[in-house]
Amino acid sequence: VDPDDVRATAETIERQAAVALAAGRKPLAENLLRAAELAAVPADTVLEIYTALRPRRATADELEIWAERLEHAFAAPRTAAFVREARAVYARRGLLAVDERSPAQV
Repeated sequence: VDPDDVRATAETIERQAAVALAAGRKPLAENLLRAAELAAVPADTVLEIYTALRPRRATADELEIWAERLEHAFAAPRTAAFVREARAVYARRGLLAVDERSPAQV
């Protein structure tokens, strides 16, 4: 059995989101809708994004690049918005990685 054989489809996850929304569980529905967007994203890419979202693992620019890639290459606007929200929160809390290159290298 291959992992793709048991992977949830975007349609299935979207149906679960509709049920959650009908039950008044909007935050859960939003999480499920982001998961539906990620269903088509390769697993190794999801892992790279997960790693970038860990504190001090990515700069603000790197997170914006991920958000743009999610939005344009994977048609995942909700997940892109989530990454941008994380970038803003990390900036406020000092949790972004510091670009250690000199200004001439940037």
